[in-house]
Amino acid sequence: MNGLIMGIKGFLSFMSAPLIGALSDVWGRKFFLLITVFFTCSPIPLMTINTWWFFAMISISGVFAVTFSVVFAYVADVTEESDRCLAYGQVSATFAASMVISPALGAYLLNMYGEAVVVALATAIAVLDVFFILVAVPESLPEKIRPSSWGAPISWEQADPFASLKKVRKDPTILMLCVTVFLSYLPEAGQYSCIFVYLKLVMGFSVVMVAIFIAVIGILSVCAQLILGFLMRVLGPKKTIMVGLFLEMLQLMWYGLGSQTWMMWAAGLLASISSITYPAISAFVSMHTDADKQGLVQGMVTGMRGLCNGLGPAMFGVIFYLFHVDLNEVSSPAPAIPGANVSSHTPDVHWRHADQAFPGPPFVFGAALVVCALLVAYFIPEGNSMGTNLRPTSSRRHSGLSMEIQYEVDRKKHDAPGPHSPLVEDANIL
Repeated sequence: MNGLIMGIKGFLSFMSAPLIGALSDVWGRKFFLLITVFFTCSPIPLMTINTWWFFAMISISGVFAVTFSVVFAYVADVTEESDRCLAYGQVSATFAASMVISPALGAYLLNMYGEAVVVALATAIAVLDVFFILVAVPESLPEKIRPSSWGAPISWEQADPFASLKKVRKDPTILMLCVTVFLSYLPEAGQYSCIFVYLKLVMGFSVVMVAIFIAVIGILSVCAQLILGFLMRVLGPKKTIMVGLFLEMLQLMWYGLGSQTWMMWAAGLLASISSITYPAISAFVSMHTDADKQGLVQGMVTGMRGLCNGLGPAMFGVIFYLFHVDLNEVSSPAPAIPGANVSSHTPDVHWRHADQAFPGPPFVFGAALVVCALLVAYFIPEGNSMGTNLRPTSSRRHSGLSMEIQYEVDRKKHDAPGPHSPLVEDANIL
């Protein structure tokens, strides 16, 4: 059921991300930030109302589960290039912080008050989030470059996901970045879908130890995101991406080949540091993309990530099946006792790995994919302005200014007589 839900949700995200990104380039970020957050959180109250409606809604919500592409485009609008890496790191750090707080808080409230209280609190926070966007988040796209009505010209062909894949082929930098995202995030998505079950059922972690593992790795991820700006200034965007990919490859190998508890903790440490990869790629995209195509290009990258969210869990499930690893409990595990030995409450598991050289085959296969991503990332050019093949226009990102200041600079250039084209133009004209 989880694989089916994530597969549908990931495919819908892949379909919708370029469309929402392109529309936000024309009509503004705030509206699309509002609807992506609203529909992403809308399945929460259904958890206690109807399980099947919850499954259906969380699958359909994949159409709008592209908040990151809108957020990163928003950050690019309001920051100068010198501050953008730090801003992207802060955005990713807050996401990592939420992944630390929410599981622990949810588990505590579930034990103390029951499921209904957890769902009610999560729903209340989601409503507060939507209200905060309505009243406190300003529009980042300058009003002077937005159309006066919602009937502004926009090519639906340009926002079509399959047409956007054709455009990706026209720009080698975007193509290599999308391939890098696909090859690196595919195993990461599969890892997220099973790592905690894997630690509990295969490596012998207790429930309490898994919770501690989540918290520690999440805190370390927050710290890694906060130093992203420093790393990109010292190493440069491309080398930062490659460092993140290298660490991801190491942690996948350690998860796949390790058989001791300390090895899992070491792999988790590497995983927390390698979490800089995706925000580093997004920052690289932002710094090399024209100002009026931030949403479109970020949407392409986010769409590729959404596709991985659907394919990754399925890939890991198939490999576990082929190697006869069945992550199912055949007996209920004993209650977790704080301070107990992590191996003392290990449930019976349907798996046979006595004759295998490594206990986690999907992780080793994922590491091989990340090696391929490293090879692709090595050939990414650092000086190109991306998106120039999507539409004939002069680059607007060379100065690294915020959207508002850049508009004033570009307006002077465009004051001379000549044909003016819409922000998003039909690629068939090329």
